[in-house]
Amino acid sequence: MATSAVPLSIGDPAPWATLPSTAHPQHYGDYLNGDRTVLFFLGSASSPETSAALMEFVFLQAQLQALGVSVLGVSIDPQDQTLSELVGRSPHLNLLWDFDGQLSALYGVCQIDSSGGIAYDPTTFVLDENLRIVAIIPLDRQVSHGAMVMEQLSQLPPLSPPTLVTGQAPVLLVPRVLEPLGHGTPIPYSVLRAPVLLVPRVLEPAFCQLLMDRYESEGSVDSGFMQQIGDQTVEVLNPSIKRRRDLRITDPSLIGQINQRIWRRIVPEIEKAFYYRVTNFERYLVGCYDDQTQGFFKPHRDNTNVGSLHRRFAMTLNLNEGYEGGYLRFPEYGSQLYRPAPGEAVIFSCSLLHEATPVTQGRRFTLLSFFYNQDDAKLREANKQHVVLRSPAVAPSPAAPTADKPSGFGAANPRKKR
Repeated sequence: MATSAVPLSIGDPAPWATLPSTAHPQHYGDYLNGDRTVLFFLGSASSPETSAALMEFVFLQAQLQALGVSVLGVSIDPQDQTLSELVGRSPHLNLLWDFDGQLSALYGVCQIDSSGGIAYDPTTFVLDENLRIVAIIPLDRQVSHGAMVMEQLSQLPPLSPPTLVTGQAPVLLVPRVLEPLGHGTPIPYSVLRAPVLLVPRVLEPAFCQLLMDRYESEGSVDSGFMQQIGDQTVEVLNPSIKRRRDLRITDPSLIGQINQRIWRRIVPEIEKAFYYRVTNFERYLVGCYDDQTQGFFKPHRDNTNVGSLHRRFAMTLNLNEGYEGGYLRFPEYGSQLYRPAPGEAVIFSCSLLHEATPVTQGRRFTLLSFFYNQDDAKLREANKQHVVLRSPAVAPSPAAPTADKPSGFGAANPRKKR
């Protein structure tokens, strides 16, 4: 069994594993939606102490929800599945089924000896929005566990209302790396920024209009997303998670015009900011979020399955204004909202949790793509056998970066290879 080689402490990133839960057959870290999280390793609810602590979290749901906190209980006891109905009444309380003890061992709360005997130390870990450990609270049978957790939550920096970001450097600010001397002042929540790159003036207004006209004249399809099902990466449609319509750009001439602008105006910025040389793109989509469907895409990451492991950076380039809502948000890094002006792009790592908030009035048009390099192109080619697509809007492009194949910048690249 895997165990944490070094005991976890405050400031460490929280280990994670794919586990079934009361909310989802396979509960991934990105389903936490950037919330502050109470991770309660209860072991088994058959113990009166752990059962009482779990019920405290049930009774505290209204207070926890007001604080923007989700609770995940971790059980290694299959008998606890009888509790599914109890916790299923709240969207902010779920149980993870860690029946082999994998996740519990990573947190150092479960030890199994050679004879199969289990030693379990019920403990709560409080995690911030970015899944970093901010408090560790062992179960103390003499005091209220829920009260101790609420006390720790009250010491976290207050959440700030959403604010619009108009410019920033692509830097990463990491709190709680070292323990402060005495009573240190935590970094204000309002100061946190996602490490994203804002690039102005990528496309001129006439070219933005051209792309929107193509969308209107050539039609669009409902946009799916990729989900791992067994050993296959399958495109699925689920309007409770994503509502958008897409047109995939297939005209070689138009792809070439986009490539020229991306190569000159975005690729050098990615190399300067992130020290990464882009050579390939996955495809170009013109996407539309419409107020008729309250178009949105819930928090997700772009590289969490076999078919998307090659993706390094995502691009969201706004094509229009005149709509309400429709912000880009990175909930792990604060409450800031991103809304580039027409022709401007946001570039970010595909590992970042992000969402497109609902469009409440009008329509939001975007140009979307993913970037990677030639080594990642080989990985993509090797994994194509596992990809099952249902929509022509996301059909795969050839992987080789040549002028006649749309996934490479080809002739748009006037510079010598490094």
